[in-house]
Amino acid sequence: MNNSTVNFTTPESSTTYSFGLFDILEMYAHSISFLLGLPTHFYVLWLIITGSGAASALFKLNLSVCEIGICMSSLIFLLSFWFSGLITLISFLVGLGITCRPLFQCLMCVERYLAVVHPVTFLKYKPLRYRVICCTVAWIITLGSCFFSMFLLPNSIEQTWFYSLQFIFFFIIQLFCLVAVLRALKQSGPGERGREREEENHMKRRAFYVILITTVNMVIIYVPYIITGLFTIVTKQNIPALLCICVLCFLLAGFVQPVLYLFNAKKLSCLCSSKVA
Repeated sequence: MNNSTVNFTTPESSTTYSFGLFDILEMYAHSISFLLGLPTHFYVLWLIITGSGAASALFKLNLSVCEIGICMSSLIFLLSFWFSGLITLISFLVGLGITCRPLFQCLMCVERYLAVVHPVTFLKYKPLRYRVICCTVAWIITLGSCFFSMFLLPNSIEQTWFYSLQFIFFFIIQLFCLVAVLRALKQSGPGERGREREEENHMKRRAFYVILITTVNMVIIYVPYIITGLFTIVTKQNIPALLCICVLCFLLAGFVQPVLYLFNAKKLSCLCSSKVA
């Protein structure tokens, strides 16, 4: 616990809770995640469900459900300061952050990659049933990760290697999609007219920017955790300041995808003068 602490005493039990400076910062971050993130993700979820392209945005819909679960885990984290029995539930929900979120982000990038680089294959697997199969498999993997985080990872070393390997795997896939779409963007199809070429390049640029933003967002979320985890393993020291930075990056970067969706849906009037993605 940090030297700078704030004491809270409950009159009923006369129990004193000591919160360090970084504990308070984490509580503020989780409070923002719950109070602002929950209505934002519910709003995005409602827009997707009520919109005409709900089938094509199935991965975004599932990602919003995942983000809602992460926001609820922020509330549970806050309650765990007073109810220690919730620690097990928090360990279970870790799987949403380290597996579910990057998995659906990766599926979104692969979908954009197929639409640009392999349009025939994309049209072949575009029907809803294939997206439902992918989402079902993703949730099964997520559920396994949640149980794995709760029962089979009793120490931070195993947990660090677990989400580090996952991050590297998803990052390589997204980086491959990013480079492939960039190469396709630089190449023009033979015999294309000016307008057709411009429309196709616009689609490619849009896919490129979406994959780029998703990849950078993923780096911001998980690289601090990996560096901090490896540093803790090597030095055998737990530095609260580094953990606090990791939590801030993890929670604040979770707003990128919903803001991007609201921007594309023209629900952010102050930012809709020029559409980026």
